[in-house]
Amino acid sequence: MKRDVTLTINGTDRHVQVEPRALLVHVLRDDLNLTGTHIGCDTSQCGACTVLIDERAVKSCTVLAMQAEGQRITTIEGLASGDTLHPLQEGFWEKHGLQCGFCTPGMIMTAVDLLASNPHPTEPEIRHAIEGNYCRCTGYQNIVAAIQAAAGTLRANNAANLPSQGGESAAPRRAGQPATAAV
Repeated sequence: MKRDVTLTINGTDRHVQVEPRALLVHVLRDDLNLTGTHIGCDTSQCGACTVLIDERAVKSCTVLAMQAEGQRITTIEGLASGDTLHPLQEGFWEKHGLQCGFCTPGMIMTAVDLLASNPHPTEPEIRHAIEGNYCRCTGYQNIVAAIQAAAGTLRANNAANLPSQGGESAAPRRAGQPATAAV
């Protein structure tokens, strides 16, 4: 018997009828067409399904959709600000932190959580944070470089937004716009 659930996803309330046993990952993909959240293993081993729930990285294959009601869910589709890519999305683009792209949304969502709690992560701290996310293509070096670049961008943006700093930040690239060589 399906139940009505209201999920707050990417800042918008979404109403959906779900089976009590429906996993959040399946509701996101199948019922709400948010296909950026990937299904890799269905056993919580790969991290491809990682989303933010109340700003913390969570593997959505481990959460019943009904459990997520009343919490703020952010998917990869909700990271960009309009047409402006999030610094982690930009970092993965600029530093070639993706190849096939299957693990990328989960990696990025995990990194968002990391950088929110640790804006100056070391390489070992980054590697530890993403150890629950598998990538079978990149060897992780470019993923680590992308997270490091995004951390620097986020710190610079935060410094530029401080009233005492008064600096200007470079205009971010718009989604779909090609990368430039000068960064």
